[in-house]
Amino acid sequence: MNSEKKKIGILGGSFNPAHKGHVVISKEAKKRFGLKYIIWAITKKNPFKKQSTTKLFERIKFCKKIIGKNKFIKVRFYEDKIKSNKTINLINYLNKNKRNDIYFIMGADNLINFHKWYKWKSILQKCKILVFDRYGYKKKSLNSITFNRINNSNLKFIKFNKVNISSSQLRKI
Repeated sequence: MNSEKKKIGILGGSFNPAHKGHVVISKEAKKRFGLKYIIWAITKKNPFKKQSTTKLFERIKFCKKIIGKNKFIKVRFYEDKIKSNKTINLINYLNKNKRNDIYFIMGADNLINFHKWYKWKSILQKCKILVFDRYGYKKKSLNSITFNRINNSNLKFIKFNKVNISSSQLRKI
């Protein structure tokens, strides 16, 4: 039996809508950290944003379309199964057999308020956090409470060739 842990990435969000930037950071995370696959964990509602006007099943369908031939990306909805939309509960669920090495992927904009997330310190203890730089957010994220208050090798700030796109920009079109 192989006792080596599987490296799994989680990119969570409302994906309203999913876009090329999500695919690019998924590919980059897979390549740089040797991830077996990446789960796009879709949430009904981001607790820090307004309710999405696009129905969940439409967002899931669009995510599956945009990943194209990138079969290492798995589009999933867990909230009904785990009875929660909290990141820590998803991480606990995916790591219940202790055979997974979890990498939580986020944009630099999310690091700014990460200290407001439910049980954020537990998230930092239970997985590696990969923070991808985004246009206009580097300085604020590197000055964030989370980045400056923790001495944790589990958090990595990743510089890469950014895609200048966001879901909020796309919703305005």
